Amino acid sequence: MGEPSEPEPAIRLLAAFSRHSAALDWARDTATTAWGPIALASPVFPFTETDYYRATMGPGLGKIFFVFEQPFDPAELVDAKLQTNTWEQEYAALGRHHEERPLNLDPGYITSAKLVLASTKDFAHRIYLERGIYAEVTLHYQGRGWQHHRFSFPDYQRSDYQAFFTQARDYLRAHKREVRR
Repeated sequence: MGEPSEPEPAIRLLAAFSRHSAALDWARDTATTAWGPIALASPVFPFTETDYYRATMGPGLGKIFFVFEQPFDPAELVDAKLQTNTWEQEYAALGRHHEERPLNLDPGYITSAKLVLASTKDFAHRIYLERGIYAEVTLHYQGRGWQHHRFSFPDYQRSDYQAFFTQARDYLRAHKREVRR
């Protein structure tokens, strides 16, 4: 019989995308107020792999990732997703842009072995957590690089995203070494 154990250390990841830089700035400021300082921020990447969001978010989307300094307990993923859903609604209610959904926020976490994202949508590769939230292992780290799955979002398969995720993984591993000392 296996013995229960604590999860591997993780760091919080937030993906924010919008066509409006003011929305991305608002997301950063709101998240840091709630979750503490940002350890790493990616550049704003052009989000070009799908037109899925065009009807509600408009054209010309950019996506940015934030990694937070504080360790993250994976058991808090449900709360993080529900919180970011509320933030999306709050930003839309400000009425600063004409799009139905001017900001999209996807929380998750990174361990040395994987990148996990939260979702409100069920699918074959997603595991139900609670309160309408699912989790998926979007990428896993193997053989000195990130590997995608058959269902991984196309943009997460990009080398520029993965280079940032490697920086985040390296940050986590350095933090783990510091804690051991």
